[in-house]
Amino acid sequence: MDFIKELESELIEMNTLPDFGSGDTVDVSYKIKEGAKERIQQFRGVVLQRKGSGRTESFTVRKMSGNIGVERIFPVHSPFIESIKITKKGSVRRARIFYFRERTGKSARIKEKRMN
Repeated sequence: MDFIKELESELIEMNTLPDFGSGDTVDVSYKIKEGAKERIQQFRGVVLQRKGSGRTESFTVRKMSGNIGVERIFPVHSPFIESIKITKKGSVRRARIFYFRERTGKSARIKEKRMN
């Protein structure tokens, strides 16, 4: 047994999140602390990648804010993530779609999978 993995399993609790991957459009609700107050903020965008495994897994979400692309990396098992809602399932061929950063206009669209 690996000592670090045992310690992680005791300290970090696993979140039960929906199954999503790169190309999916997700709506991430996460908690923000501002002084003594706490509020929930939404971040809606396209998942560029899922990285890591187990308790150290993270995913990158990209959204367009005006004309500027904003990316944010979320740890999957963070206690600050309230929920993740999948709005669209995207059909992409790669696990990491970094080419999406340079795309604009019609070429920046991702084909949608049919959900039953």
